[in-house]
Amino acid sequence: MTRNEALELLKKHLKNENLVKHCLAVEAVMVHLAKHFGEDEEKWALAGLLHDIDYDYTKDDPEKHSLMGAEMLEKEGLPEDVVYAVKVHNERHGLPRNSKMDKALYCTDPLTGLITAAALIKPEKSLSVVKIKSLKKRFKEKAFAKGANREIIAACSELDLSLEEFMTIGLKAMQGAADDLGLA
Repeated sequence: MTRNEALELLKKHLKNENLVKHCLAVEAVMVHLAKHFGEDEEKWALAGLLHDIDYDYTKDDPEKHSLMGAEMLEKEGLPEDVVYAVKVHNERHGLPRNSKMDKALYCTDPLTGLITAAALIKPEKSLSVVKIKSLKKRFKEKAFAKGANREIIAACSELDLSLEEFMTIGLKAMQGAADDLGLA
């Protein structure tokens, strides 16, 4: 599946523009992580872009979220490892994260929310003014971006990345995609 086909598929199933932007942010970070680890950038991008494809259908039933998405992607013929990464990114299922892609998607999902929130509180509403120092400070503030689960973000240690390294990769990736994210 090409990136354009994947984006078209995502927009067919996900109508909330902010959620589409979230998926674009996760895609950007996953590509940078794939480069960092010397992994398949196209596969990692697809996992990031399509990880929440089922959200409009499962938002009121979190137990189904990612299971339905994985089924949808399997029917579309996506590679098994991409389908599995999407399935295991929802911690509610307690499924093992086996590959680097699984682990990366799991901790990248909430990181993008933290970074987005850090940009939105700035007067400029721009990723270009977000700094790692302030991001680390905000990470420690439990009331800030409550939905960005800190334990899951900290699971970047499963990738042998420090929190600062992970945040740096994530911020750089999202800054590179700032136009698409509406945070330029």
